[in-house]
Amino acid sequence: MLEAAFIFIAPGADPEKHRGTVETPEVRLTSIGVSTYEEGAAAAREMADAGCAAIELCGGFGIRGTYLVEQAVGDRAKVGAVRFDLHPGLGCKSGDELF
Repeated sequence: MLEAAFIFIAPGADPEKHRGTVETPEVRLTSIGVSTYEEGAAAAREMADAGCAAIELCGGFGIRGTYLVEQAVGDRAKVGAVRFDLHPGLGCKSGDELF
C-alpha cells in the first residue's frame, strides 16, 4: 500500500488538530494542515519517519517552502507540489510572501 501525505498551509491551521486519513485499497493518504513552513517541514519529517513515500504540498507552499520540506525529508520521501504563483486562498499571493 502506498503511504502518501498532502500538506496544506493556511493561517490558523494546527497540524495536531487539522489532519485526517483516507484509505483506498491501494493508497493511504494523510492530509495535514499547517500554518508555517516550519510546521510543514516538521509534518513532512514526521510522515517520512512513519514510512510515507510520497508527500504533496499545496500551492500555498512557495519555492522556499518546498525547498524546506525537501531538506527536512531528504531522500526518505519524494516531494511534489501543486503550483499557484498567486494562490486564491491566500489573497492571490505566494506563500513565500506570507510565510
